[in-house]
Amino acid sequence: MLSSMVKDHQAKQGLLKQVSDENRRAALAASDTACNVMGDALAERADEVFAAQRKLEKEVKGLQTNTAHFAKQSGQWLDMVRKFNTSLKELGDFQNWAKTVEWDMRNIQSALDYVEKTSEAKFPTAGGVSAAR
Repeated sequence: MLSSMVKDHQAKQGLLKQVSDENRRAALAASDTACNVMGDALAERADEVFAAQRKLEKEVKGLQTNTAHFAKQSGQWLDMVRKFNTSLKELGDFQNWAKTVEWDMRNIQSALDYVEKTSEAKFPTAGGVSAAR
C-alpha cells in the first residue's frame, strides 16, 4: 500500500511536471510572440521617426539656404537704399548750391541794373542809348 501510494504520488508529480513544462513552454512561446510583436511595432515606429527626422533635416537645409539667400538679398537692398539716400543728399546739396548761385546772380543782376540806372541818371546820353552799348 505504501509503495502504491508512492507510485501514485510519483505519477501525479510526473504529470504535474509535464503540465508545468508544457505551461512553461506555452508561456515562453507567448512571451516570445509578444516580444516579437512589440519589437516589430517599435521598429516600425522607429523607422517612421527616422524618416520624419530625415524629412525635417532636409527642410531645415532648404530653409537655411532660403534664409541665406534672403539675407544676401536684404543686404543688397540695404546697400541700394543707402546709395539712393546718399544720392538724394548729394542732389539736395547740388540743388542748394544751384539756388545759392541763382540768388547770387540775381543780386549781381540787381546791382548791375542799379548801377546802369544810376549811371544813366547821372550821365544821360543822346537818344537814351548809353555809350557802353
